[in-house]
Amino acid sequence: MTTPVAPPHRIRVGSAPDSWGVWFPDDPRQVPWRRFLDEVAEAGYEWIELGPYGYLPTDPAVLAEETARRGLKVSAGTVFTGLHHGPAVWDETWARVSEVAALARATGAGHLVVIPSFWRDDKTGRVLEDRTLTAGQWRDLTVQTERLGREVRERYGLTIVVHPHADTHIDGEENVQRFLDATDPGLVSLCLDTGHYAYCGGDSVKLIETYGERIGYLHLKQVDPAVLAGVVADEVPFGPAVARGVMCEPPGGVPALEPVLAAARALDADLFAIVEQDMYPCPPDQPFPIARRTRRFLRSCGV
Repeated sequence: MTTPVAPPHRIRVGSAPDSWGVWFPDDPRQVPWRRFLDEVAEAGYEWIELGPYGYLPTDPAVLAEETARRGLKVSAGTVFTGLHHGPAVWDETWARVSEVAALARATGAGHLVVIPSFWRDDKTGRVLEDRTLTAGQWRDLTVQTERLGREVRERYGLTIVVHPHADTHIDGEENVQRFLDATDPGLVSLCLDTGHYAYCGGDSVKLIETYGERIGYLHLKQVDPAVLAGVVADEVPFGPAVARGVMCEPPGGVPALEPVLAAARALDADLFAIVEQDMYPCPPDQPFPIARRTRRFLRSCGV
């Protein structure tokens, strides 16, 4: 009798509306959703994220038909949260989470990407609250995130992956480590966005090697170091930084993706690696050639 051999752990590559300049459910400067689906499939991707809720069809039957006929599958939905505000915002947060989670589950996705709220407006730069959380706010953030992980898993069968993000309270190495150390690994995993982590001074390979068991999902992205230096010097908020071109086409920026992917392969896990090159706003004909070249580059990296 032969012993069954476990399948090798895989990295599944995909892309997202973000790489087509889509940040909002409806915006005349964004490509129409049918064009996004056509182009992401033609560029060679099999997996996509839902993007901002309402950009893609929210009727599960319609979305399933539109993705299936293009050979596409959904890996995750995305929500923004402000859980450091504590139990007072739970009902409002859950109302948003539940509609995205329901659509994600209905389309066969297994993950929900959770992004913390911005401490300053990502367009105007207006400071919305202190960029440093109090001890009480950190406690609320961790406790409420664990609650979210538990509720999303029990009600929708999805795993939450928290996304460190520029201009939020979970951003660079110190805050990411503090957040991970204070949350239950059984309830809270991380979506490591290589671009955002580099934007905030973090080392993605070091994070994977140190907290490998907490890495549940990847966003592949690079930062232009020269543009980033100007952004930091001028204290530019994230939205205008993107308009300056701070996120760039691989392999022209940092971090180098080959060692990141090598570190991810060394983990005992199946992972999604979703390409996200922030480009809002951008000309409608710009994203597709970049997406095709990026997919070709990632194949050269072995994924």
